[in-house]
Amino acid sequence: QLQENQDEIENMMNAIFKGVFVHRYRDAIAEIRAICIEEIGIWMKMYSDAFLNDSYLKYVGWTMHDKQGEVRLKCLTALQGLYYNKELNSKLELFTSRFKDRIVSMTLDKEYDVAVQAIKLLTLVLQSSEEVLTAEDCENVYHLVYSAHRPVAVAAGEFLYKKLFSRRDVEDDGILKRRGRQSPNANLVKTLVFFFLESELHEHAAYLVDSMWDCATDLLKDWECMNSLLLEEPLNGEEPLTDRQESALIEIMLCTIRQAAECHPPVGRGTGKRVGSK
Repeated sequence: QLQENQDEIENMMNAIFKGVFVHRYRDAIAEIRAICIEEIGIWMKMYSDAFLNDSYLKYVGWTMHDKQGEVRLKCLTALQGLYYNKELNSKLELFTSRFKDRIVSMTLDKEYDVAVQAIKLLTLVLQSSEEVLTAEDCENVYHLVYSAHRPVAVAAGEFLYKKLFSRRDVEDDGILKRRGRQSPNANLVKTLVFFFLESELHEHAAYLVDSMWDCATDLLKDWECMNSLLLEEPLNGEEPLTDRQESALIEIMLCTIRQAAECHPPVGRGTGKRVGSK
């Protein structure tokens, strides 16, 4: 009897879906299209056994091409709710491979709010599976740390940090207690220098620092480690920094000190709707 009741309810839900959603997700009014996508995101999350499959997900994928920013935004926030839940990741694999390129292209959306949420969605995709995003996909997001729009840059900074800087061997407490050149941050500081030099935007160190300030404060304020990389002799088997790398590190270090002292983004970077912190 329980099975019969469940079948009956699913048949009703299916009839409502085909009778209402299938027609209204393409409604002439953007607000109605947005409501449809928001709701299907809720259905997929609440009742993933019935709704989280490609015959429903495809509607969200198609609607990511909507001409109205508010509708594209609802697609991304609906998908974030699904990718955030690691238990649902296996059901999203086909969708990810099919629509990943569209999500990557949305990081350059003309609507800043949409671009920010696209980057945040890719950060969740990255956490669900490292293999999904190619090096080229990641590079498309990396260069946005130099964006003049701060919310976009900060979202890209978090993506960059999760991809290149958040891997640490924390099993050995002794490593975590080391300081200066031997601290776990030493390799991360070098990675930051290498990334900055590869970016070839050498006048924009302040932009890079500002983008990562919220997610990598401990690393960017480890001036003891930066000093020892500049002043102390390399450890056994360690490659010394070249003159160019040392110059880049000094520039990054100056920018971190200025950011810590002045507490505001660099000149030319718009803050959007940001409330200043104490």
